[in-house]
Amino acid sequence: MTSSLLDQLLSRKGLYTAFWVVGIVMVTTLIVFTANLQKEVPPIPEKVVSASGEVLYTYDDIVNGKGNFQQFDLMDYGTMLGMGAYLGPDFTSEFFHRRAEFLYDTLGKETFGVGAAELTDEQRGWIKESVKKDFYKDGAGLTEGTLTYTDASAAAFKSNTAYLVDFLVNGHKEMAWPGGVITTEEAKLIACFVDWSQLVASTKRPGTDRSWSNNWPPEPLVDQDATWTTHYYTLWELLALWVGTILVLYIAYDKLLKPGKDEQLEEPLVITKLFPSQEKLLKYVPVVSLFFLLQMIIGGYLAHIYADPANNFVLDQSIIPFNVMRALHVNLAIIWVAIGWLVGGMLIAPLVGEEDLKFPWLVDVLWGALLVVGGGGLIGIYMGATGQMRDVWFWFGNEGRELLNLARVWDIGLVVGLVMWFLMVFSVIRKAKTNNVLVGTIIWSAFGIATLYIAGMMPLHKIEPNFTVDDYFRWWVVHLWVELTFELFAAGVLAFLTVALGLVSRKSAERIMLFELALIMFGGTLGVGHHYWWQGADEYWIAVGGVFSALEPLPLILLMIEAFKEQGHIKKQGREFLFGVPFLFMAGSAFLNWFGAGFLGMVINTPTINYYCHGTYLIMPHAHTALLGAFGYISLAFLYMVVRSNAMAKNLQWEEKWSRIGFWLVTIGVILYAIPTLVIGFHQTQVAHDLGYWATRQRETLDSMSGWMWSRLLPDSMMILGALIIFLDLLKKTFFLKKEN
Repeated sequence: MTSSLLDQLLSRKGLYTAFWVVGIVMVTTLIVFTANLQKEVPPIPEKVVSASGEVLYTYDDIVNGKGNFQQFDLMDYGTMLGMGAYLGPDFTSEFFHRRAEFLYDTLGKETFGVGAAELTDEQRGWIKESVKKDFYKDGAGLTEGTLTYTDASAAAFKSNTAYLVDFLVNGHKEMAWPGGVITTEEAKLIACFVDWSQLVASTKRPGTDRSWSNNWPPEPLVDQDATWTTHYYTLWELLALWVGTILVLYIAYDKLLKPGKDEQLEEPLVITKLFPSQEKLLKYVPVVSLFFLLQMIIGGYLAHIYADPANNFVLDQSIIPFNVMRALHVNLAIIWVAIGWLVGGMLIAPLVGEEDLKFPWLVDVLWGALLVVGGGGLIGIYMGATGQMRDVWFWFGNEGRELLNLARVWDIGLVVGLVMWFLMVFSVIRKAKTNNVLVGTIIWSAFGIATLYIAGMMPLHKIEPNFTVDDYFRWWVVHLWVELTFELFAAGVLAFLTVALGLVSRKSAERIMLFELALIMFGGTLGVGHHYWWQGADEYWIAVGGVFSALEPLPLILLMIEAFKEQGHIKKQGREFLFGVPFLFMAGSAFLNWFGAGFLGMVINTPTINYYCHGTYLIMPHAHTALLGAFGYISLAFLYMVVRSNAMAKNLQWEEKWSRIGFWLVTIGVILYAIPTLVIGFHQTQVAHDLGYWATRQRETLDSMSGWMWSRLLPDSMMILGALIIFLDLLKKTFFLKKEN
């Protein structure tokens, strides 16, 4: 490829074309895969019977059990096929392992007259082959018709059901499950659903030598381990990452960030007055920052229960059970981040359009609507999971899908609010005198944010019967909503603000942003596949999700490095930089986006490592750092943009000391937080490799790491203190700043 041709491809026009070509190809491919989904997911049997003809459970039992599993939010306590929270057991592998142990013991007594513990190595080898035959060869396998268990496996199911009913109904103090909410009949139905998931993990997909879950979890009792495909695409991902990183760095530094001779920095943004709609945004600031603080406090509570589950902390666990607090922790994050972004869009729109909303009072309406949806949703999460909304849990309670806990009424309200926000922003931005690509990116990514959430609401009026189908579309929201449309919006906003603040030339910002957009579409669309490896989707997702990985944060951090260098140049010249704190959070966002989504994302996103670390603490540092950095810090930057603009417009005193202290406490805290969770996660991953996944979730495994568990006190305290300082600082800057003399 000649240099001139490369320059043409990396021009504004070439990058714009590349974005659309990549986007159309990726989205079309995802639609084709989705159309094929029903053909590849594990079926739900009409009934499961024993060899002697006893009906153990039916299709309706499985579906109703899934409903109870969701209603009482067990996914925010333990995991299903590795998806969920990490305090309780993985219910799938618990049933899988206990079934295998039961068969070892039963067949040992029948064949050799001794239980599993007394078997010799030779006898144990013979029994293993018999157990594998029971799992993999006897019966018809997972089917839409009738599935037949051997009488031994039927007895194992009854034993597993008795165990789970006792656990859920009566509680388990050492595992922080208080009990007293779920009834015996409800627990029995949940056991049917869990047993179906165990069949997904332990039954061979027709015509293959792997299970429906691509041989997850690792279980030595039946010689289940990672397939060659898992290792093969891990190698290709690592090779692609090396080449991709070098290519991205070369293109960004040598071609995109080099300013041309005619490229000049724009005059930094100065706010002399606020439009009425912008001034109304002030009421959002303390609410969003309070939600941020509450989320951090609840996170500290959860960390304490993780470290010492057998004892209460602050209040009795029957009042604030772990699963409820975890759901509140996660959903508070979604709420404050999303509202902060709405604030940013409504602040920027009049700046771009150079006129106000036609009806500024709509900002107040949206504020009230968001409070109703947010408050109602959080109350529903608590009351639903604690059994106080049994008849209406789906509509008003806790929908019980990790990260998507809002019940359907609140879902609908959120979508209405997001669409209303998009129309408000669009009505102003479309009037911009210069219809540049930065503005277009903000508009259409806002449209994507407003509409893609609907993917997680199908079917609208009831639960989805099949967990694998349900989880497929859940990740459309969690991954595509967050790592695609949110990333597109973030790229547009960061590029726009670096130009508006006089830090990067418009042409450079447009080029780097378009390159970023193409990478986001390339990696973020089919990259959703790395969530589908073990939950019942077919094996090709290992290839798809393994190759499309974590390069997209690179261009943005390079853009922010250039902006940071220019800010330093401004300071050296003795000029005042008016938006220092918002820019600090923007720069922090770019760094933590790379660190959390990119660096820590690659720790877990290679198929081989993910096979063993799936559902362990190794996921935590990636998720926490990426969410806070990639999205949370942009939300906080918007809040500081609002109060800084207000101070400039009204000639109010401004100081940044406490703002910066709060930033550094939270930033250093979340980086330090990654250390103990990585250490614990690596230990769990080793246990999964050596002993099987079931062992990683036993309390004994985590108790051996208690020192590292308690070491989280330091980073957690730093983040809580930092959030408190930021809340008080924003409260002061919103309502209590004095006039300049």
